[in-house]
Amino acid sequence: MAGKSPWGGKPGGSDGKDGEQPEEAPAAEDAPRGPRNPWLPGGGEEPRRSANIEDIFKHRGAEGPRRRGGGGGDGPRFRLPEGPGGRSWFPLAIAGIAGIWLFVTSIHQVAPREQGIVTWVGGKYSHTLSSGINFTLPWPIQVVEIENVSQIRSESIPGTNEEKLILTGDQNLVDLSYLIRWNIKDLQQFKFQLADPEETIREVAEAAMRASVAEQDLDSVLSGAGRATIEERVRTRMQSILDAYRAGVAVQGIEIEKTDPPAEVVEAFKDVSAAQQDAETAVNSARAYAQRVLARAQGDAAAFDKIYEEYRLAPQVTRQRLYYETMESVLSKTNKTIIEADGVVPYLPLPEVQRRPSGTPPIVSSPEGQ
Repeated sequence: MAGKSPWGGKPGGSDGKDGEQPEEAPAAEDAPRGPRNPWLPGGGEEPRRSANIEDIFKHRGAEGPRRRGGGGGDGPRFRLPEGPGGRSWFPLAIAGIAGIWLFVTSIHQVAPREQGIVTWVGGKYSHTLSSGINFTLPWPIQVVEIENVSQIRSESIPGTNEEKLILTGDQNLVDLSYLIRWNIKDLQQFKFQLADPEETIREVAEAAMRASVAEQDLDSVLSGAGRATIEERVRTRMQSILDAYRAGVAVQGIEIEKTDPPAEVVEAFKDVSAAQQDAETAVNSARAYAQRVLARAQGDAAAFDKIYEEYRLAPQVTRQRLYYETMESVLSKTNKTIIEADGVVPYLPLPEVQRRPSGTPPIVSSPEGQ
């Protein structure tokens, strides 16, 4: 049985050149119909064909995005507001955003105690901003970094609960901790001269402290007698080294917080310190006694000088006065009764006899020795 060629010709020939007329194409109503393409709009009787990507997006855009949760395909559609004459507001919005970006990134307010460093794209230095309102190129063409140059910053060495042993001038070790106070002197040098300014400050401080402590002995470091000298020498050495590095840092001061012996020998140091305190207490007591004795001797010498002056004016009177005062001073400490003349009944001082120990007879004398 003869069949039709898939190219529309007869089975006997490929191009119909044998004189026979080709068969007519089937009418529209006789065209084969299949399932309709789901991506194309309905309502037509087009035959089935392959989907075109342009048709898919064209028809989806014509329908417009539907709101989520809508009940059907005829829900409200979102559209951008239009300007006068149907023009779009999109260019004006872009221009407004660009103006705000230029304003925010080009104007900079610098406080009185601050300075700003301006760099180009890539980090190259441009210039330094002083206090007040300053203008630069917008970001990211120029980047501004503001620092408080007057703020006093501190670095604690060696840190919390850490031990830092330093060798003294008499070959002893001391556990020493201290505080560094500094601020920014030149912002450009501080930002671009050193890779890590804070770490450099710590290393320079440690080197200066070791050199200064090596010039003092252990007693002066522990007692605090040489503390002020060490602090001043450390500050001077640090500033000299940092200026040579062009670090842009000003060292404001050094404060030694702790000077203790190493933990292994702290008990022995406590015993030595206690003995030294006892020795100092004994020395102070001896000095106080010596001062009292010296003051008494000076007073006696001054009194003797006055008596001698009086003696030179009236030797006899002064001699009798000295005799009477001496006898009064000697006899006032003894239990003795003096009888001035013969025939006088001696007075027996009973209260003195009662106070005198039993078995000690009273002493009775007279001017004649009776």
